[in-house]
Amino acid sequence: MKNIKFKYIYIAVAIAALAGACSEDFVTIEPKGSFLSTSYYSNEQQATAALVGVYDPLRKNTGGFENLVAMLNAGSDDFYAGGGGASDGTGIQNFSTHSLSSLLIPGSFWNDHYQGVYRANVLLSKMSGVDMSDALKVRFTAESKALRGLYYFNLVRLFKNVPLILEPLTTASILDVEQATPEAVYAQIEKDLLEAIPGLPPSVDAATGSGRLTRGAAQALLGKVYLFEGKKPEAAAILAQVNGTPGATNQYGNKLLASFSDLWVTSNKFNAESLLEVSHTSAGNSDWGFWGSGRDEGNSLNVMVGPRGYSRPANSTAPDLPSGWSFSIPTQKLYDAMKDDPRFAATILDVKALKAAGKADYIGGYQDTGYFLNKFLPRKSDVRTGGGAAELNYKQNSYIIRLADTYLMEAEALGSGARAQALLDAVRARVGLAPVPVTLAAIKNERRMELAGEGHRFFDLVRWGDAATALADRGFNAGTDEIFPIPFVELTGTKLKQNPNYE
Repeated sequence: MKNIKFKYIYIAVAIAALAGACSEDFVTIEPKGSFLSTSYYSNEQQATAALVGVYDPLRKNTGGFENLVAMLNAGSDDFYAGGGGASDGTGIQNFSTHSLSSLLIPGSFWNDHYQGVYRANVLLSKMSGVDMSDALKVRFTAESKALRGLYYFNLVRLFKNVPLILEPLTTASILDVEQATPEAVYAQIEKDLLEAIPGLPPSVDAATGSGRLTRGAAQALLGKVYLFEGKKPEAAAILAQVNGTPGATNQYGNKLLASFSDLWVTSNKFNAESLLEVSHTSAGNSDWGFWGSGRDEGNSLNVMVGPRGYSRPANSTAPDLPSGWSFSIPTQKLYDAMKDDPRFAATILDVKALKAAGKADYIGGYQDTGYFLNKFLPRKSDVRTGGGAAELNYKQNSYIIRLADTYLMEAEALGSGARAQALLDAVRARVGLAPVPVTLAAIKNERRMELAGEGHRFFDLVRWGDAATALADRGFNAGTDEIFPIPFVELTGTKLKQNPNYE
């Protein structure tokens, strides 16, 4: 995480180790040796290192090959898995065709989130004994609870039937864990976020705290949780605190950026529209030995979405792109839906047209349409020239929640009325579009145009009950494919039960 620097600390605890590799200015720790959990959490420095470990799994959004955005894009109607072939990334390919099984689902979608839960549980259990100010204890506790809530929110949406673990597990208790009801998990998420909100600052110091949770970020997350639970009045009420007057600056200093395309400028990190984002860095020296370990700090989605074998003539006006792996390929359906929308150019790059005009060339990958996800396409100026593998050291951050998203979620929760209309109008006005009457259909379309390629579409379709229709040509089976199968290894020797209709 940016501004939370923590280099390879390993703590010998019963189930997992705290490990993080985050960058820049929040704190720098020079660990020596290893520390037992019974003696480690004794002072502010050690608690800070532990908190960085709780933050670290946020990188799952766009870090590593098995990142959430690429995976969730592939399972939506707007993107194909892409890649080099039908076996390039078995999990992502099978989610794209809704043919996952317990053996094909990448286990990291379960493990990485539970790693975050575990780290939060350990820190929360040790907080009372840490030698630090009461004010910092309140903040660290709030951050840990909010992050635990986020990790459980991802888990319950991805797998639905998951264990609810609120204390550190031991080797004696880990095999006795059973699944909780989704209702119980959601209740705990609400509890964590409601308890966290008062303890979080309204803003953070840009020089020392960028990337850390704020009150507005936790409120936005709680509003999203309420919306997924169908608690629309509660969602609208908490999101109104985040959104403020539509189109104006909210109470925390957030506002819509004037230009939609500025959201995707690599250097425009932690901008006014961002509520919660994942930080990536090109200074981590990530190499192939890091791959799959969680230690690589770059934005892996950047290289994944690039066209294969890209080149351009010296005098071409085409974008100067490094080659990539051609994942998250936009479908013709998305192209046709967006082609007249002002957000099209920032969202989709038509390399097929550039090739036809002699301005660029590329090698078509699997499921090639000639279109690429421009929001996350790096330019050659973004390529790391220092240590590590260039492909693993892209630095573009990614949004977990931004203000346009919360505007549209509040409008959806309200459903109708003057405020819902104003929220929808503000999102459209930012890109020069005239108002349209606020309806659920209009909000659905706006979310599709505004948030395309950011990993929200699949969950939106499931929440609206539209997945079976929208994904009929992908092999989607209603009552099964709304959630992932639980990885086979998690069932072996445990009391966990597989999700319905999966083997």
